[in-house]
Amino acid sequence: MPDDTTRLTELLNELSQLDTEAQDAERGDLDLLDTAELVRRMNAEDQRVPTAVAERSAEIAQAVDGITDRFRRGGRLVYMGAGTAGRMGVLDASECPPTFGTDPSMVVGLIAGGEPAIRSAVENAEDDEDAAIVALRDMEIGALDTVVGISASGRTPYVISGLKFAREQGALAVAIASNRDSAIGAVADIAIEVVTGPEFISGSTRLKSGTAQKLVVNMLTTLSMIKLGKTYRGMMVDLLATNEKLHARSIRTVSTLAGVGTPEAASALREAGGSVKLALLVLATGASAEEGASALEAADGILRDAIAALR
Repeated sequence: MPDDTTRLTELLNELSQLDTEAQDAERGDLDLLDTAELVRRMNAEDQRVPTAVAERSAEIAQAVDGITDRFRRGGRLVYMGAGTAGRMGVLDASECPPTFGTDPSMVVGLIAGGEPAIRSAVENAEDDEDAAIVALRDMEIGALDTVVGISASGRTPYVISGLKFAREQGALAVAIASNRDSAIGAVADIAIEVVTGPEFISGSTRLKSGTAQKLVVNMLTTLSMIKLGKTYRGMMVDLLATNEKLHARSIRTVSTLAGVGTPEAASALREAGGSVKLALLVLATGASAEEGASALEAADGILRDAIAALR
């Protein structure tokens, strides 16, 4: 067992090899710049992120296809991460039910340190390898599930442990990192390594790394939901009208896609029990709500296919 000094030396050596921990000599004078120049420079750095994400398009597409396949068979998507990376997963998971009408158990975000870590730092949580295993075991992770581990450094013990356990249970393991040849990538089935380079403030991975993580998780859920038929002609048709704004959006969606006025759209929504997808199907085909619901079920929820079946 290495002593504390030896382990610290090893850790410092590991960090020195990471792009995300590197210091850019051109940014040593940030405190001397005026605000306008700071804005210009930080924005210029942020513009590198979409290009870096685009370079990993093949791996992202592979992950989307794997996630979608497992969703269709009743599987779940589970994000795992610590700190900013964990919060990105929790954020994406929490937005799926209102956006796509999914059950909260379909996309889940796990963060090292649990709920308190969403708002505050929890000391040493990212090093707790056992906690990752316990969380996944409690969920009964299996072959129909996908576990996505997120870590800017690519070396977070919590995430490595979780991905290893997930693969042992037969789940699809996906890694999102901001460094090449990452430790989490090495234990995953699919490694999405978006190399964004040194941070605007050295080591502050809530910046470009966090932005890249948000872009990638956006694609993992949004694109898989599109493939599951939860959008139609570029609009959300499985959204849940849980507040006044979303209710108005539901009416607007039906009105726009069906080409009807607001009163007719609102009436169709009421008859469809608030289901945008069903309201659109009824308006497009003249079928009853009951016939429409049966057609949607037969079409696995794909509105386009249900419309074709009833015409």
